[in-house]
Amino acid sequence: VQLQASGGGLVQAGGSLRLSCAASGLTFSNYDMGWFRQAPGKEREFVAVISRFSLNTYYTDSVKGRFTGSRDNAKNTVYLQMNSLKPEDTAVYYCAAATSYQRLARGDGIDYWGKGTQVTVSS
Repeated sequence: VQLQASGGGLVQAGGSLRLSCAASGLTFSNYDMGWFRQAPGKEREFVAVISRFSLNTYYTDSVKGRFTGSRDNAKNTVYLQMNSLKPEDTAVYYCAAATSYQRLARGDGIDYWGKGTQVTVSS
């Protein structure tokens, strides 16, 4: 199983980025997908979860209204559209797959982690 995140980069505050995570080696629609991030010197934190057929999404409070998670099961890909970026959004962003929506949102019971993609927001 591979989860390959991409789309990170350097952006000014107020800008936008769209992260993608392409999955292979698993039946994608059997998994809820999530995004996490880890800032320098901090623990990894939950950002967003997207349920298997996009019926449910949930976000951490700090990104609500700015970030939107989505997925395309035909492409085995999950996305994170990030708007109105702030310097505090600077982190390495990881995608994750789990068979439990609730456990993924809690950050436990993750079946697969992807390699991260760096997002840097300058002030």
